[in-house]
Amino acid sequence: MDTIKITFPDLTEHNYPIGTSFYEMSQDYHDQNAILAVRVNNVLHSLSKKPTANCTVDFLNVDSISGNKIYKSGLKFIFEVALAQFDNKLEVSFEHSVPQGMLGVIKAKRILTHPDIEAIKEKMEAIIAADMRIEKLNVAPNEAIKYYQKIGAFEKALNIQNINDKAVTLYKLDNHLNYFYTEMPYSTGSIQKFNLVYLGNNRLIFIFPGVNSGGVLPEYVHYDNIINSFAKGKQWLEALEMPYVSNLNKTIADGSIKRFIESTELTFSLNIAKIAEKISQDKNIKFVLIAGPSSSGKTTTNKRLGSYLQALGYNPLNISLDDYFLNREDNPKDEFGNYDFETIDAIDIDLFNQNVSDLLNNQEVSLPTYNFLTGKREFTNKKIKLKENSIILIEGLHALNDKIMMGIDNKYKYKIYLSPFIPINIDQHNYISTLDLRLLRRIVRDNRTRGYDVSATIDSWQKVRNGEEKYIFPFIHQANTIVNTALAYEVGVLKVYVEPLLYSVGSDSKYYVEARRLIDFLKQFYTIPSEYINDDSILREFIGGKNND
Repeated sequence: MDTIKITFPDLTEHNYPIGTSFYEMSQDYHDQNAILAVRVNNVLHSLSKKPTANCTVDFLNVDSISGNKIYKSGLKFIFEVALAQFDNKLEVSFEHSVPQGMLGVIKAKRILTHPDIEAIKEKMEAIIAADMRIEKLNVAPNEAIKYYQKIGAFEKALNIQNINDKAVTLYKLDNHLNYFYTEMPYSTGSIQKFNLVYLGNNRLIFIFPGVNSGGVLPEYVHYDNIINSFAKGKQWLEALEMPYVSNLNKTIADGSIKRFIESTELTFSLNIAKIAEKISQDKNIKFVLIAGPSSSGKTTTNKRLGSYLQALGYNPLNISLDDYFLNREDNPKDEFGNYDFETIDAIDIDLFNQNVSDLLNNQEVSLPTYNFLTGKREFTNKKIKLKENSIILIEGLHALNDKIMMGIDNKYKYKIYLSPFIPINIDQHNYISTLDLRLLRRIVRDNRTRGYDVSATIDSWQKVRNGEEKYIFPFIHQANTIVNTALAYEVGVLKVYVEPLLYSVGSDSKYYVEARRLIDFLKQFYTIPSEYINDDSILREFIGGKNND
């Protein structure tokens, strides 16, 4: 019998008969977490694939970026099937991500109870215990379109029509068909760890392990402001009959996108204006702290808020926490001996807090400027002093951290958290990931301002993400308000800039799989020319323009 040689990630070699699937091979590889997919020569494959030649494989579990997305998609599918088993008149819409999970809404004529959710969860556990096969089907686009039209999922039918691929990949579980823009687990038994947190009113949070979590299920922390921010954005889009990408594409196709862009930009500006008005109503406030993860648009939002405050009679002064970085040689290092620029310990907190205290005590202060080329702080003769109408805008990754402005009474502070919560969805079961949107923004900006290629940006991305989970997310609840910095139309603009960069990632790069996934994601969107974008748009912070070159 003909055999092939498979080299495992631990470099052990195994011989298998031709026709053996990767799933069967994965049973011989010992991993603390279930294997979800396989990567061969930097190409992602389903475990159902049967190799025909010798190869070296990389088995992926929930700890990997690709594996984590597969795990989440498998969890969605299992819930969809369990919900139908509980009551086949119910449907679920997966709305958006939240820290450590995602939010779903059950569509029903009645409000479900906690016992109802427990009953659905038990059905999920039964499906998982049965280790049911998730079958991969490649069908002709016209057949997929007819199927989704028949069941009333018209946005999915339109998406398939717009993508224009030669074949559509659907997955089958217990006679249910769906697609999730990822490979899927081989069977339900690999989705062992999850939790459901019922928020009432048919809303629930799905909890699952994160990337590099070791498969550990995180504890749920409720972020009501984030959920409300998404809800407001969705209500606005629904009022405009723009809930899905297919609606946006139609607006682009019929030539009315410019008006929608203008409405989107005006809505964002009005939200910032309302915050400025609220701040002006409390004369105790002297400091506005603006925090947000990477690529959330802190710089532009800071400028816009400063302009509105100035219009209300304030003298806004800007302080960036980045200017308080320790000199490079004093910067702490991570466990690998590399400089850790994400930790709050990279900031000279003592100097910052002293400067703030001196300003509040009406003293004159010389602020530092950080030179990122030399890795050193620099001081000039320029000094600042608070006037009666002064207000200081403090922008930085760690602006909400308890160590910042420690000892200063909260009555002097107003805290803002920023993040691009894009409320438009691909379809009922697939939302646009906030992380993906931020990554696309960062890829474009890094290439434009630093000359980084895609691989360099993705390489640093997980370190950035780890820092956010440690140093930003735990303080979100302290924010007085949340600002959604996403523009519902922006992916179509970013696509023009980021797609060529993604195509430049060669198959020899370890980030080839991630680049191809993003390319497939962008297929859903029609392109939008940047000439429609205002020079002061938050999007200019990433794509560049008159005021951001």
